[in-house]
Amino acid sequence: MSKLTLKTEGDTHVVVTRHFAATPEAVYRAHTEPALIQKWLLGPEGWTMPVCINEARPGGKIRYEWSDGKGGGFYLTGEFIETVPFSRLVHVERMHMPDPTPDNHVETNFAPDGTGTLMTMRMTLPDAATRAAMLSTGMEHGMEASYARLDKLSA
Repeated sequence: MSKLTLKTEGDTHVVVTRHFAATPEAVYRAHTEPALIQKWLLGPEGWTMPVCINEARPGGKIRYEWSDGKGGGFYLTGEFIETVPFSRLVHVERMHMPDPTPDNHVETNFAPDGTGTLMTMRMTLPDAATRAAMLSTGMEHGMEASYARLDKLSA
């Protein structure tokens, strides 16, 4: 059963929330340290991330490349706007599949919640059509598969 909650707001927003058993520091580090990101941010089973660049500082670059092991794959590029250690990340990202998608502005907050962390990710897309296209990919299933790995990694 998924622990992820995804809801839409207005025409351009997607809000994802998920609880993790780990501390905000551990969940934040798992979102900013390349060696950790490559262990969990993989989507469905069988995918890998051979390239992971994550310069977690304002102006820092992001580049993730995924492979399905069968010659298929895609990548994401982006830049950090704001980083507040252990509590907040703000960045812009675009998927390349192979053409780049419009910019997705992402704000992720990590809040103490009991003995764990409540992560709230708010995505802002340029228009309703872009949001609908993103949601049509079934992204929440890949996200939850990745987050389940993160839960095990930080347990």
